[in-house]
Amino acid sequence: MNALQAPAREELTQALSQRFTAYLDARPKTVQTYARALRQLFGYFAIEGITRPRREDILAYREWLQVGHKPATVQSYITAARLFFQWTEQEGIYPDIAARIKGARIDRGYKKDYLTSEQVKAVMGGVDRGTVRGLRDYAVLALMVTGGLRTIEVTRADIGDLATAGNHPVLYIQGKGRDEKTEYVKLDPPVEQAIRRYLRARGPCGAAAPLFVSLSNNSAGARLTTRSVSGIVKQRLQNAGYDSDRLTAHSLRHTAVTLSLLAGKGLDEVQQFARHANIATTQIYNHALDRAGNSCSEAIASLLF
Repeated sequence: MNALQAPAREELTQALSQRFTAYLDARPKTVQTYARALRQLFGYFAIEGITRPRREDILAYREWLQVGHKPATVQSYITAARLFFQWTEQEGIYPDIAARIKGARIDRGYKKDYLTSEQVKAVMGGVDRGTVRGLRDYAVLALMVTGGLRTIEVTRADIGDLATAGNHPVLYIQGKGRDEKTEYVKLDPPVEQAIRRYLRARGPCGAAAPLFVSLSNNSAGARLTTRSVSGIVKQRLQNAGYDSDRLTAHSLRHTAVTLSLLAGKGLDEVQQFARHANIATTQIYNHALDRAGNSCSEAIASLLF
């Protein structure tokens, strides 16, 4: 599209971003992500008094984002801006001023810590299983750290997803980016027992009921949210003395993958276990362990000291 064919540079309003998100053919969570990113963009425009943005304004916006935001957040917000202005040009509303603007350089390496087997035992051993809450939290921890589950997979699980595959009890899960529960994780006897003990203490429920439910006054009996699962794990980590920004609910998934590799399992088997679409993701963990086992610093220290 040449300059004569380009859409007129009219004032942009927040209502236009709402039209864009209504146009998107994407999952609700993805739409919410784009909507949040565009609110940030239009908030920046308002702060700077920009009503007819140009390419240099998007570049300045990227610099503004880089102060106080993680690279992954900057990348997400710039991606949303690119898609938005691509749409405005397609619709003949506004020229694509964000074309080919790069986001942030993201390190694809290790970002979160994992727990050692002894640390996992300490966390789980500190859970009082004399209460329904304790039984629930223990079952959640056991399931996540042995199955490598994401928080979204925990929240989507129903009681009816407990089943058998071959000679093993399993839990069918709706994985990341999936519409159906076509994958499953095997439940080792201690994990299945933990889940069954929790369900017995909770009381009779139908197959369609959530596997894990809230016990808070405001939402008792409701399906746990990803935020509440994260909160449960974080609280149990802190109770055991592991209070770090690098230790989160997702650290249990990192722990599951890392302990599998440390146990000598091959990359292909661990990739299948972790449900990684690309084996390169699994290799990131392997590279991190290789680096941890590198003895160069010890060799230098022995020469110097």
